[in-house]
Amino acid sequence: MISSNDFRPGVSIELDGSVWRVVEFLHVKPGKGSAFVRTKLKNAQSGSVMEKTFRAGETVPQANLEKNTMQHTYKDGDQFVFMDMETFEEVRLSEDQVGDRAKFLKEEMEVNILFWNTTVLDIELPTTVVLEVVETDPGVKGDTATGGTKPAIVETGAQIMVPLFVSIGEKIKVDTRNGSYLGRE
Repeated sequence: MISSNDFRPGVSIELDGSVWRVVEFLHVKPGKGSAFVRTKLKNAQSGSVMEKTFRAGETVPQANLEKNTMQHTYKDGDQFVFMDMETFEEVRLSEDQVGDRAKFLKEEMEVNILFWNTTVLDIELPTTVVLEVVETDPGVKGDTATGGTKPAIVETGAQIMVPLFVSIGEKIKVDTRNGSYLGRE
């Protein structure tokens, strides 16, 4: 159990059978009446946001979350298979559960998977990944003076905007948070 006085951004609580993360909170002490805590909560499964007010000192169950480092072993049809490197247990996630992160996910990559009881809540990729360019237009000598960019397809199928001098077969470093080019490897 956690008191509403201890709410901070990032704290996870259980409400109505699901996990909610505190996004914002505000302790309000009116001149008349008792104090209360106004919060903005985000559902960890659906992503919906709601505002809820708690009495000061009110206790709610804190969500027991567990983070495991797992390795993406292979893709089976429309499911991604991850293996715990200590217990060798497998977890299968659908394309919907992985979402946009699939475009940076390659085999043998280690990721953090966040569990609540046995339910997968989130997948955290490393901040940067190194991917090989498999398709892009050839750069023309002298084009780099303007600092332009061109689209490139990497080995996972994602399209990244890269500088004009990057060519096919080169390994580039990509930021997984926004899909931006960080440099050559």
